[in-house]
Amino acid sequence: MELLGYPFMQRALLAALLTGLIAPAIGTYIVQRRLSLLGDGLGHVAIAGVGLALLTGQAPLPIAVVVCVVGAVIVEVLRQQGKATGDVGLAILFYGGLAAGVLMSGIAGAGTGALSQYLFGSLTTVTTGDLGLVAVLAVVVLVLTIGLAPQLFAVSTDEEFARAQGLRVRVYNIMIVVLAAVTVTLAMRTVGLLLVSAMMVVPVAAAQNLARGLFASFWCSMAIGVVVAVGGAAGSFYADTAPGALIVVLAIVVFMISWPVSVLARRRRRAPSVEPCDDDEPELVSPHVAVDEGHPHEHGPNCGHARVRHGDHDDFIHEGHRHAVHADHYDEH
Repeated sequence: MELLGYPFMQRALLAALLTGLIAPAIGTYIVQRRLSLLGDGLGHVAIAGVGLALLTGQAPLPIAVVVCVVGAVIVEVLRQQGKATGDVGLAILFYGGLAAGVLMSGIAGAGTGALSQYLFGSLTTVTTGDLGLVAVLAVVVLVLTIGLAPQLFAVSTDEEFARAQGLRVRVYNIMIVVLAAVTVTLAMRTVGLLLVSAMMVVPVAAAQNLARGLFASFWCSMAIGVVVAVGGAAGSFYADTAPGALIVVLAIVVFMISWPVSVLARRRRRAPSVEPCDDDEPELVSPHVAVDEGHPHEHGPNCGHARVRHGDHDDFIHEGHRHAVHADHYDEH
């Protein structure tokens, strides 16, 4: 409760909570598209937005959101038109955004030191205005990622199948990268631009180990994200360290725990299930019952009863049952 007595920690914990929700939510689709490093590229573009904000004297968060969204859309459109592969697009995001951000920060006289709080996160820099913008955009991200989950999963898993189903694949792909860009910039206060990609990937990977099915892992990843984000933000207050580093370390610890759990679960599912016998339950009766020695009829080739071949011997149909000669008696089944 001591944490809640500080207004900056109240804002920081709320921002961490929202980040823990939206980063795995959009990260699930990013992982399905096999673009796990997209968050890193978008983070570098957001650095260019921060540099532009320092150069123009504006609030960094809104400018970073706009710049990051524009950069993500440009790269995705180029990829869809075949003018840039995924690797080339990510390289443009990495180096172009980072270089532009550092250059503009230097021109503004702030230097690279002013960027450190955005690169690794800073609890004390979350303002009331920032928190309001984070809350509004987080609601938008959650509404779209949850409300359009079937369509986004279809597009992220198999574009050709989604196109055959009549889905507008290009629009949904652009929506995914735009939501990812918004998520990256919203997390720069808590996790930091260099580490936000881990929050989009690691909780998703841990959830896939613990849950079966896309939708189950989707909700599980959000739960893991909230726990590690809030826990890391609170822990960094006492450890006096950057919150992003502790949040990511906690996420990796959860992933390391989830891996052996998933291995044991898979082995248990493959193992045959054997129900223990209860002493109170009746014993199973063998289908073969020995007929009394005082059998009134002796079966044989000319006994008048129908014969049925059964393995290496003949069964005789008698009074609705099949009798088989067994030593000095008959088996009935």
